[in-house]
Amino acid sequence: MTIVQLFQILWTLSALLLIILVLLHSPKGDGLGGIGGQAQLFTSTKSAETTLNRVTWTLSILFVSLTVVLSAGWLG
Repeated sequence: MTIVQLFQILWTLSALLLIILVLLHSPKGDGLGGIGGQAQLFTSTKSAETTLNRVTWTLSILFVSLTVVLSAGWLG
Protein backbone atom coordinates (compact mmCIF):
# COMPACT_ATOMS: atom_id res chain seq x y z
CA MET A 1 0.00 0.00 0.00
CA THR A 2 1.48 3.31 -1.08
CA ILE A 3 1.11 6.68 0.63
CA VAL A 4 -1.21 7.84 -2.16
CA GLN A 5 -3.55 4.92 -1.54
CA LEU A 6 -3.51 5.63 2.19
CA PHE A 7 -4.43 9.28 1.57
CA GLN A 8 -7.19 8.20 -0.81
CA ILE A 9 -8.66 5.90 1.83
CA LEU A 10 -8.51 8.69 4.42
CA TRP A 11 -10.13 11.07 1.92
CA THR A 12 -12.98 8.63 1.24
CA LEU A 13 -13.57 7.97 4.94
CA SER A 14 -13.57 11.67 5.76
CA ALA A 15 -16.09 12.29 2.96
CA LEU A 16 -18.44 9.58 4.21
CA LEU A 17 -18.17 10.69 7.83
CA LEU A 18 -18.75 14.29 6.79
CA ILE A 19 -21.95 13.31 4.98
CA ILE A 20 -23.18 11.43 8.05
CA LEU A 21 -22.34 14.29 10.43
CA VAL A 22 -24.07 16.88 8.26
CA LEU A 23 -27.19 14.73 8.22
CA LEU A 24 -27.07 14.44 12.03
CA HIS A 25 -27.23 18.20 12.52
CA SER A 26 -30.49 19.64 13.74
CA PRO A 27 -32.17 22.17 11.45
CA LYS A 28 -31.44 25.78 12.30
CA GLY A 29 -34.50 27.30 10.66
CA ASP A 30 -37.41 28.58 12.69
CA GLY A 31 -40.03 27.21 10.35
CA LEU A 32 -43.59 28.32 10.95
CA GLY A 33 -42.88 28.76 14.67
CA GLY A 34 -40.90 31.91 13.90
CA ILE A 35 -44.06 33.77 12.87
CA GLY A 36 -45.52 33.92 16.36
CA GLY A 37 -42.19 34.45 18.10
CA GLN A 38 -42.30 31.06 19.81
CA ALA A 39 -39.09 29.87 18.21
CA GLN A 40 -36.88 31.55 20.82
CA LEU A 41 -38.89 30.12 23.70
CA PHE A 42 -37.34 26.68 23.74
CA THR A 43 -33.82 27.32 22.43
CA SER A 44 -30.90 26.13 24.52
CA THR A 45 -27.28 25.41 23.73
CA LYS A 46 -26.27 21.82 24.13
CA SER A 47 -22.79 20.40 24.46
CA ALA A 48 -23.66 17.65 22.00
CA GLU A 49 -24.42 20.23 19.31
CA THR A 50 -21.16 22.07 19.97
CA THR A 51 -19.18 18.84 19.82
CA LEU A 52 -20.95 17.90 16.60
CA ASN A 53 -20.07 21.30 15.14
CA ARG A 54 -16.41 20.97 16.11
CA VAL A 55 -16.08 17.46 14.68
CA THR A 56 -17.83 18.57 11.47
CA TRP A 57 -15.49 21.53 11.05
CA THR A 58 -12.44 19.37 11.74
CA LEU A 59 -13.54 16.77 9.20
CA SER A 60 -14.32 19.42 6.59
CA ILE A 61 -10.85 20.96 7.00
CA LEU A 62 -9.28 17.48 6.72
CA PHE A 63 -11.37 16.71 3.62
CA VAL A 64 -10.44 19.96 1.86
CA SER A 65 -6.77 19.56 2.79
CA LEU A 66 -6.66 16.01 1.47
CA THR A 67 -8.45 17.14 -1.68
CA VAL A 68 -5.80 19.80 -2.33
CA VAL A 69 -2.91 17.42 -1.62
CA LEU A 70 -4.30 14.61 -3.78
CA SER A 71 -5.33 16.83 -6.70
CA ALA A 72 -2.03 18.74 -6.75
CA GLY A 73 -0.05 15.52 -6.97
CA TRP A 74 2.35 16.48 -4.19
CA LEU A 75 2.72 12.91 -3.03
CA GLY A 76 4.42 11.61 -6.12
